[in-house]
Amino acid sequence: MERREEQPGAAGAGAAPALDFTVENVEKALHQLYYDPNIENKNLAQKWLMQAQVSPQAWHFSWQLLQPDKVPEIQYFGASALHIKISRYWSDIPTDQYESLKAQLFTQITRFASGSKIVLTRLCVALASLALSMMPDAWPCAVADMVRLFQAEDSPVDGQGRCLALLELLTVLPEEFQTSRLPQYRKSLVRASLAVECGAVFPLLEQLLQQPSSPSCVRQKVLKCFSSWVQLEVPLQDCEALIQAAFSALQDSELFDSSVEAIVNAISQPDAQRYVNTLLKLIPLVLGLQDQLRQAVQNGDMETSHGICRIAVALGENHSRALLDQVEHWQSFLALVNMIMFCTGIPGHFPVNETTSSLTLTFWYTLQDDILSFEAEKQAVYQQVYRPVYFQLVDVLLHKAQFPSDEEYGFWSSDEKEQFRIYRVDISDTLMYVYEMLGAELLSSLYDKLGRLLTSSEEPYSWQHTEALLYGFQSIAETIDVNYSDVVPGLIGLIPRISISNVQLADTVMFTIGALSEWLADHPVMINSVLPLVLHALGNPELSISSVSTLKKICRECKYDLPPYAANIVAVSQDVLMKQIHKTSQCMWLMQALGFLLSALQVEEILKNLHSLISPYIQQLEKLAEEIPNPSNKLAIVHILGLLSNLFTTLDVSHHDDDHEGPELRKLPVPQGPNPVVVVLQQVFQLIQKVLSKWLNDAQVVEAVCAIFEKSVKTLLDDFAPMVPQLCEMLGRMYSTIPQASALDLTRQLVHIFAHEPAHFPPIEALFLLVTSVTLTLFQQGSKPLAVVPAPH
Repeated sequence: MERREEQPGAAGAGAAPALDFTVENVEKALHQLYYDPNIENKNLAQKWLMQAQVSPQAWHFSWQLLQPDKVPEIQYFGASALHIKISRYWSDIPTDQYESLKAQLFTQITRFASGSKIVLTRLCVALASLALSMMPDAWPCAVADMVRLFQAEDSPVDGQGRCLALLELLTVLPEEFQTSRLPQYRKSLVRASLAVECGAVFPLLEQLLQQPSSPSCVRQKVLKCFSSWVQLEVPLQDCEALIQAAFSALQDSELFDSSVEAIVNAISQPDAQRYVNTLLKLIPLVLGLQDQLRQAVQNGDMETSHGICRIAVALGENHSRALLDQVEHWQSFLALVNMIMFCTGIPGHFPVNETTSSLTLTFWYTLQDDILSFEAEKQAVYQQVYRPVYFQLVDVLLHKAQFPSDEEYGFWSSDEKEQFRIYRVDISDTLMYVYEMLGAELLSSLYDKLGRLLTSSEEPYSWQHTEALLYGFQSIAETIDVNYSDVVPGLIGLIPRISISNVQLADTVMFTIGALSEWLADHPVMINSVLPLVLHALGNPELSISSVSTLKKICRECKYDLPPYAANIVAVSQDVLMKQIHKTSQCMWLMQALGFLLSALQVEEILKNLHSLISPYIQQLEKLAEEIPNPSNKLAIVHILGLLSNLFTTLDVSHHDDDHEGPELRKLPVPQGPNPVVVVLQQVFQLIQKVLSKWLNDAQVVEAVCAIFEKSVKTLLDDFAPMVPQLCEMLGRMYSTIPQASALDLTRQLVHIFAHEPAHFPPIEALFLLVTSVTLTLFQQGSKPLAVVPAPH
């Protein structure tokens, strides 16, 4: 029974769309989709049209929508509907209709060869889908038939139109295969069939590409078609003639981009490495592009230099192992490596003057891995050849990592600066990786260059050069153990000689010191050479991240050697905190640094420093606790609570996190009396309760309060015991009044650490029972569970 409803064009915004899929209704819905200003109507139309495309009626209206009197948008929908029906509902088509469907599609493609290109492409995709579904049994020579039919002279369409239509069809066929929903067994059969059919495609493409009379639009289409077919893993040797023709086409600016794409796709096929002889023939072709590359660089033609670099890198990166194996051809491969080196060091600053050098970085990883994977004898030979290349690479990368002049950098957009930052990180990673090849000699080379630069009286040095050399050191020291290095003492001695007149240089000096913090822990006599620089930088908001993170690293790694400097570090830190020089996250890091520092002092010293450090914040918190809650004082409360919790995260006089097997064990102070953190917590406990009483319904404040105790518990473990009874009581009251997830998390922490100890079992048990009872009541009321608390053992 036919069901008729309101037509989509007439449907109101809230009306149900009609399911009467007639040509008229489809056209109305398309008009609504493209031209109705109401977004809700557009969405309704789109939903209805999606249903129409998969409906049985689509077989009928699709052909009618392709009529010459329809506009391209309508014709395009008709062609798309045909493709969907063929690709997704192939099993619905009776076998005796295959041939008529094929003939109709050929007819439409021929007609649209001189019509709308977007409709032509969709029709070609539809025919490609039909061919893939029929191959190999129902249509054994599909591609050859396509070529023959479009070459027929009796067609009403001119030769160029037919040629372009055929090339479009041949281009979309492999693309449709890659995205088709064919079952796996069918996919293998069709792939094999397409591999055979290459014999009907490649000679045609070669002829069209090499034919002087072929117009540029045809040759461009040929290159795109070739690019599409090579992704079917066609044997590289079968592509030789077309690859060579594509190399020749690189001289034509109109064909350049398509040629690059075709060559790169052909070279990059995983199977290509099997065809070593063909790869060896490609090296001279790539090297032959060097004059064109240099000319492009000279003329500032970024597109051309980028394209040629892509080709060189594709050959080198994908096939370095296969080409290195051809020892007798080592010189030609070395020439290719040097060409890629030229691309790495291409003049100009990335990403403003060039975008090419970043493409090459992965190649250097690959080449190094391949060299180091050879057996000892062959590796030694290649190390002899390539170590000088990699030393040159370091010089090139450090030159590329240099900042532009201050004036030029000032004109860069924030996006360009961010891209340059990421590029420098990639260079840093590459330098760290190259260290595996070059070893300690790399550090010596960097040190010698920096030493000559800083001590030379002949010519003034640029801060950019100094910064880049330090950046190289930092890149290696951050991830490689440099404790054995005999150049680090000299580097530490050179750092104070650097004339720091620039934020970028100052940042790198800070990060370099931070990267050497473990070395400083083993050589504490050198701490005084660099610590004043770090403390001075703390006062500069532009160096906030680098100076605070470096101080934190020094305080963490060298804490047992810092007591002589503790008073100065605390004073400077307190000063910058009071002046509010740093953003919130850096203030938190600074408190963590101070926690590490204080951990190594005697208890009375810790308490004295804690008093001077946190008293101003406690006084401020007392004032805030008296005020009526509002958004601004909430921020201040959360900030102060955050400072305290970060301080207590790292303040650990029992040294739970230390490796007691190290020599620093002898330096551990013996804790006497109550734990300083517990002393402070007991002093401020009533104040915290007062803050809570006003802010109990604010999840952020409650979370900040719980964080203080949770971080303290995690750090102090059993030393937190004196706080357990009163904290359990407070948590119980909090959770009974307004259940919060952060209170549950803290309860879980207390249960985990203290439930097994008989002395603490009563308060823990009472808290656990209360929390369980309240939570179960919440569940019964249908509330969402907040967290899971493990049962006490």
